Amino acid sequence: MKKKDNPLNKLIASNIYARYSGILSLSDIPLFLVDTNGHVLHELIPSPDFCTHICRERGDKVCSEYICRFKSEEEGSFVCRYGLENIFLPIKLHDETLGYIAGMQVYSQETEYQKYMIDVQSLKKEKNAELEFIAKSIASLKTVEANKMKIHEQICGHIAKNISIDLAESVSHVDSDVARLSIEKEMLEKKIIELEAKNMSLVINPHFLFNTLNCIARIAYFEHSHTTEELIYCLSDLLRYNLKQNDQLHTIASEIDNIEKYLYIQKVRFKNRLDYNIDVPEKIKAYRIPNMVIQPIVENALIHGITPKRDGGKINIYAEEFEKEIVISIEDNGNGFSKDVLDKIQQSENKSGLGFRSTDKRLKRSYGECYGLEIVKSDFSGSTVAIKIPTQPIGRC
Repeated sequence: MKKKDNPLNKLIASNIYARYSGILSLSDIPLFLVDTNGHVLHELIPSPDFCTHICRERGDKVCSEYICRFKSEEEGSFVCRYGLENIFLPIKLHDETLGYIAGMQVYSQETEYQKYMIDVQSLKKEKNAELEFIAKSIASLKTVEANKMKIHEQICGHIAKNISIDLAESVSHVDSDVARLSIEKEMLEKKIIELEAKNMSLVINPHFLFNTLNCIARIAYFEHSHTTEELIYCLSDLLRYNLKQNDQLHTIASEIDNIEKYLYIQKVRFKNRLDYNIDVPEKIKAYRIPNMVIQPIVENALIHGITPKRDGGKINIYAEEFEKEIVISIEDNGNGFSKDVLDKIQQSENKSGLGFRSTDKRLKRSYGECYGLEIVKSDFSGSTVAIKIPTQPIGRC
């Protein structure tokens, strides 16, 4: 198994030391996590300088005496050529050894005499190291009583066993998530095909759906199910809402709920590169509006405003009531629409997901020619697009 594919790396990423910090506090004897090729994945309790800088051929791999035993699939304890006591216990997943909990690297009272028999001059020539450093590293090697070594061995066994259990549960959990994800993905793909067959111009961009599904698949391998389930549910709700009749009026509250799910998904994808705020008074939420008129505007703010910026940005959505009109504004602090994009908006509908002209037409068809979309501002400080509708279901200019 390649080092980068080893499930132990994912366990380390989840802060393995914090998980076992309580039991590790019982010992100060070296203990580390190593894969079957001898690469040290994580030092829970650091090895002595003698083992790290003198014995190892490479700083990131254990000495050859460990590696020989890994190849022979042995396990247990041994005394190295310098008299140090060592231990290595396997970490297994489905009977496959993924690595070892190893360490000790101390003298017992019976082997301590070998410490004073190490040929310092030979090591100087072999390792091209300073005599002073070699002498100090040898002097710092510990001698430990038998009962403390026994306790440390029990700690190693406990950690090796629990890591094996954690890995088994994690793989089982991921398999379950991926199976569920596969079903969800198949259902969503069928719905997308149906939408494309109907030539609906205001569907959620299929590329966005597939990118999100890929994002969910990656998260399923690295996290427990909470975030995965939340993303799937949000995406399912988005698609379900999107499938409703275009000409049907919905409450602004339902539109905002849909936008919150859309932005939640995007926040997971873009992390700290995206921030957003929604401020729509409860009174305004009761008014009705054609479905899927806010989402394409928010999507454009993200694609053309926030995404091109290296540090990302923020999207603000707010609504105000003026006598007989309601204005819903979508504001971003991006780079503004380019001239080409503005030309496309003004001249003709396009396939890039802008959706301005068709959205504007739907609003005018529902409320009258004096209502619809307006690009209030678009420059290097950002863009603001306003949706203007009447307070009555049908308005006339």
